[in-house]
Amino acid sequence: MSVASALAIDPVLDALRLALQSHHLGAGEAGSTLFLRARADGALRADMDAHWTCQQSLKPLADALGRSGLSVVSEAPAERFARVIALPPRQRQEARAVLARAVASLAPGGVVIACMPNTEGAKSGEADLRRLVGGQGQLSKHKCRVFWARPGAQDIDHTLLAEWLALDEVQPILDGRYVSRPGLFAWDRIDAASSLLAAQWPSDLHGRAADLGAGWGYLSCQLLTRCAGIERVDLFEAEGRAIEPARRNTQAAAKANGVDVNVHWHDVTAGLPAHYQVIIANPPFHQHGRADLPALGQAFIRSAAQALAPDGRFWMVANRHLPYEATLAMHFSDVQIRAQADGFKVFEARGARA
Repeated sequence: MSVASALAIDPVLDALRLALQSHHLGAGEAGSTLFLRARADGALRADMDAHWTCQQSLKPLADALGRSGLSVVSEAPAERFARVIALPPRQRQEARAVLARAVASLAPGGVVIACMPNTEGAKSGEADLRRLVGGQGQLSKHKCRVFWARPGAQDIDHTLLAEWLALDEVQPILDGRYVSRPGLFAWDRIDAASSLLAAQWPSDLHGRAADLGAGWGYLSCQLLTRCAGIERVDLFEAEGRAIEPARRNTQAAAKANGVDVNVHWHDVTAGLPAHYQVIIANPPFHQHGRADLPALGQAFIRSAAQALAPDGRFWMVANRHLPYEATLAMHFSDVQIRAQADGFKVFEARGARA
């Protein structure tokens, strides 16, 4: 199954569309609309027009919105909107930051609308919006909940608003050794898979390196610290919210070793712009929601094979149950499992067939 087909069925968008077309929210009501964490299927896209501004920091989804002709930004603009729609994520702190941004972006007299799956915190999200702005309306459909409010200035808890807006800021983690922000993968810890991968690669890795799906930059920091022969590191990350933490985290190590480091907001599945002697990856295996999507990791493998130099080495970690061996064997002549622990496997691959 392709990534596109896996994203085609979206009950959240169906529930949202029904709410927008209902009498509760004044179907056909005109006005500027900001759509936070935006995504769109064909049915919802038909209701969107030039008055909509879509904020999306995940590159594949942002690119898809742009291809459909919509106005897309990676961060919410400073202007105010008559209607703000939000799709808060599962992670509670990030979700609160999204709701706060929605309220902060609302023009006087406007409506704020949010939609979440019941299994990903819809009840908590509704309670959080109530805490922030008071009373509201609600509609349930497709095991999702749409909830909204038309707050006056007196209804907004401005102290709580400022507190929740700050949840999206880059902040120190792990005793100040790194920085990150809520909602990124393993945002406040070193995940076990990355730790296992970094422990396996040898110190003689050298040349130009790429970190695919770099997150907040832990693996690149380890590469810079432990492999003196690395001359340049390009970090590729699809989640725009990770770019600034990754840049800050790699800056000190890069400066100490005299290595050029660049962080790119980039969809790895679309390929890489250069060739590398070393490629490292802890691929994501879902894009939104919780279901496994191994096609993402398989696309990472293909992109790595196409970008690896003839004498290059590809190091990757993955959940043990994910079906990557066949894809690795298809694209590399030499594939070795270098470690297995805690439900993960570390692969080293050479001889790219791309």
